Amino acid sequence: MGKIAEKKEKKRNALLDTAFELFTVKGFSQTSVSDIVKEAGVAKGTFYLYFKDKDDIRNRLISSRASLIFQDALLETDCIPARKFEERVIAIIDHILDSFEQNHTLLIFISKHLSWGIFKNALTAGPARDKNSVYHQYTEFLRASGHQFVNQELMIYMIIELVSGVSYNAILFEQPESIEGIKPFLYETVRNIIHQFTAPA
Repeated sequence: MGKIAEKKEKKRNALLDTAFELFTVKGFSQTSVSDIVKEAGVAKGTFYLYFKDKDDIRNRLISSRASLIFQDALLETDCIPARKFEERVIAIIDHILDSFEQNHTLLIFISKHLSWGIFKNALTAGPARDKNSVYHQYTEFLRASGHQFVNQELMIYMIIELVSGVSYNAILFEQPESIEGIKPFLYETVRNIIHQFTAPA
């Protein structure tokens, strides 16, 4: 990366980091683009070089933070062979839930948009999907499992949305029960979803 590109990336990251801090401390509706650029120490015109508006930077933040959660979960569960597919999926979910339990601010910010970590960038990128993306990593993980799935995108989407909805209420409000009390039922439901989408041998 050249010096100019490096400088641009530094400014973009400063805007993202500042926006995340302001959104989580002040709230999204109470934070303006002017607040973000002032705190980040950049000109307002610079903001619009990278982002369309406040909604755009928030959406990109949600997508990138959710992607990091998945990347970390994949890395932490890498010791589990891909052939033990269900076991690794459960371990990945467990890692994600632990991350949310340790960081309620992140859970509130992502707020039921966990699936963006895999699908939002993949959908906007078109057919030429980035081989370094979380979407591609999960596609490779599914391929290495040795299983054939009827509709793997829908399967993963349903699992993520289930985990996202359950984690939000159970971790933040312990409703209808604590996350530890829900986990056995959640994991059994996830296994059932996997079985439903697994093609006959």
